[in-house]
Amino acid sequence: MNKQIPELSFVDIEKGDSNSINILSDALEDHGFFSITEHGLSNELVDKCYQLSKQFFDLEYEIKNKYSSVGSKGARGYTPKGIETAVGENVPDQKEFWHHGPDIDASYDSRIHRNIVVNELSDFNDHFNEVFKSLNNLGMKILSSIARTLTLNENFFDDWVSKGNSILRLIHYPPIDSEERGERAGAHEDINLITLLIGGQQAGLEILTKEDRWVRASVDKDVIICNIGDMLQRLTNNYLISTTHRVKALGQEMNTSRYSIPFFVHPNPDWYIETLSNLVNKKTPNLYPEGILAEDFLQERLKEIKLS
Repeated sequence: MNKQIPELSFVDIEKGDSNSINILSDALEDHGFFSITEHGLSNELVDKCYQLSKQFFDLEYEIKNKYSSVGSKGARGYTPKGIETAVGENVPDQKEFWHHGPDIDASYDSRIHRNIVVNELSDFNDHFNEVFKSLNNLGMKILSSIARTLTLNENFFDDWVSKGNSILRLIHYPPIDSEERGERAGAHEDINLITLLIGGQQAGLEILTKEDRWVRASVDKDVIICNIGDMLQRLTNNYLISTTHRVKALGQEMNTSRYSIPFFVHPNPDWYIETLSNLVNKKTPNLYPEGILAEDFLQERLKEIKLS
């Protein structure tokens, strides 16, 4: 793991003692990214994620495309290459992806879409339902620890995230033709509260440091990377910063596919994002005096990246 990214044991984070909270607080404030070991996801579970992801993206385009944004504007199902575009960029990212959400029932907000069943892969949906639950539980526990660093009640996020609009994204970055323009994923910040990136993907992830340098992050299979998203930045009045990152292919990396599986932790659509009062003072006035519903914030950002 690159030394630019702090590595923390989730077992230590979950203890909640002052030393662990101080280490987590420093990682959040200084980097915005940190890696997690001892997180509870088995290597077998992770291996099967990548196996099923590859099997899906290996399907003929005509098969994949029949699941393309079916009634949900990309919120669920397949989005082909050449759609998502980083904010401020004119050339779309060189990637295709699949969106999987919670296995919903009547207790979920009606704006949260149902998942789409992949008929060609018998255990696809069941496996990713299991993975979604595991990552959502992990995300809630990490948010509880983050709440402690902000001197909030450890259950501050629970009601909003337990049945939130979170997304599990399977990504395939195809080989890049030397004449193609655009990055695999242009420089961007994530929209959500926090992102959990499952380890084991090939090289290519780069993080922009506070010194304005791009640093490559290698991610071992037994590690999950966590980063801050824009919603958490807004909630904390920019005390925690949503870190810029991208995916870039160098040299021979352009000749091979790359697979990645991030989990975007989103709140319930009707959560009202309002600056935390304890992070507003004379030195740091309220940068976001007007609150906003999570759903409105999400839709604004989706339009910016050409997904709505």
